[in-house]
Amino acid sequence: MKKSLLVAIVVGMALSGRAQTASQTTTPASGQAAQPAAPAQTAPGQYQPAQPAQPAPAQTAPAQPSQAAPQPCHPAPKKEIKDPGEYNAYTTSLNAADANARIQGFETFVQRFPNSAYKEDALEQLMTAYQQAGNAAKMVDAAKQLLQVNPNNVRALALLAYLARATAGQPGQLQQSVADARSYGEKGLQALNNMSCPEGAAPADVEKLQKQTSVIFHGAVGFAALQNKDYAAAQQHFQAAVDLEPPTAQDSLQDVYSLALAYLEPKPSNPLGLWYIARAVALSNGNAQIANYGKSKYTKFHGEVDGWDQLLATAKSASGNALPSNFAVAPAPSPAEQAARLANTVDPKKMDFAQWELALSAGDAATQQKVWTQIKGIEVPFAALVIDSTKTKLSLAATADAIEQKKADVTVTMTGPIPATMMSKVAPGQEVQLIAKPDSYTPNPFMMQMVEGQLIAKKEPPKPKPAPKKGTATRKKPTH
Repeated sequence: MKKSLLVAIVVGMALSGRAQTASQTTTPASGQAAQPAAPAQTAPGQYQPAQPAQPAPAQTAPAQPSQAAPQPCHPAPKKEIKDPGEYNAYTTSLNAADANARIQGFETFVQRFPNSAYKEDALEQLMTAYQQAGNAAKMVDAAKQLLQVNPNNVRALALLAYLARATAGQPGQLQQSVADARSYGEKGLQALNNMSCPEGAAPADVEKLQKQTSVIFHGAVGFAALQNKDYAAAQQHFQAAVDLEPPTAQDSLQDVYSLALAYLEPKPSNPLGLWYIARAVALSNGNAQIANYGKSKYTKFHGEVDGWDQLLATAKSASGNALPSNFAVAPAPSPAEQAARLANTVDPKKMDFAQWELALSAGDAATQQKVWTQIKGIEVPFAALVIDSTKTKLSLAATADAIEQKKADVTVTMTGPIPATMMSKVAPGQEVQLIAKPDSYTPNPFMMQMVEGQLIAKKEPPKPKPAPKKGTATRKKPTH
């Protein structure tokens, strides 16, 4: 998860208010309206803690627009403090150099001035100070207090959405984390589109704040949708998150990988996911688990592995996560096309059961006829797993899929009753070897009926010769 991004959002957009100096925030005369100096904003991710009596950091250029970007913020109403004591308490806490001092100051401020126009600002500063002090529980408490004051506070919603997703892997937390991630994420996206411009913030910084929190919100909603197998919603939100992230962001791995899953897990899968899984391999420096998953999905969609290594190379050399305009992966031939190709390239008498099943269940009438006329009535030796058995008939699983599912795809009528002494050899779960002749079949679900079945006795391994007993060694005859 984007820990550095979260720190930038929580710290960079709140704590930078410490840059204001005493000369910039003079104490008002008694009874005179005054405003605390607005926290100077810096670009999230570029914040360097400023010390009092230093100028605010220079502003950075605005980020490039994105289709998934939220609406611009709207001007917020002016706030003011008329009470000099309240004003001094706020500015003193704001300019405290130590996180613990800011915590003490803003905790006292919120208690002393519960109706202050700057209560929301104070709680934002308090949330940031707890984050810097490493007190996660108090940071969450401050965020929840913030939402009581303003249910649309973007930074509090971003923090809680981020934490909901981050704690999903803890024992017993998944269900609640999914619910919280969706709730805070959806509320955050709504809040962004109705967001008031932070007082004194540069437009470039506001835009960056909106984009960065939007990544968190879309990621949280996408995470919840993916957990609930709502793949359409997961695709929508993870795509938005990936589109908003910087092209070279290494910490985009989680969203890129999740987007790949959202495209590849539905049936049928969407081949767009093959690009994003290849990018996830690149961002993870070749993680074997991700690479094996991607290779499996690629082979299943494409029909063979050719082209996978080239896709990985392209994704690794790409300048970002964006889907290339010329991206395409050819789908595997349809089962009917595969059946026709098989019938035209392999002698039906040399096919195995899986190939017969493909040709006879997926092939067109001409393909089925071509294969069946070649194999009907020929003696076929084979091994299979017994699913059910009687003295005269065996139900068998002869293909790998049928064996895995423990489901019969062949029935064999024997030439005569199986001797009672052999019935234990053909009990369900036993592997048998036999000879039989194809007699008929049903294409869907596939079942081949065979006749004149005969068991083939398994060859017993030769018994080792016993070692000669001591004292009975054979003497050689003397030669003359």
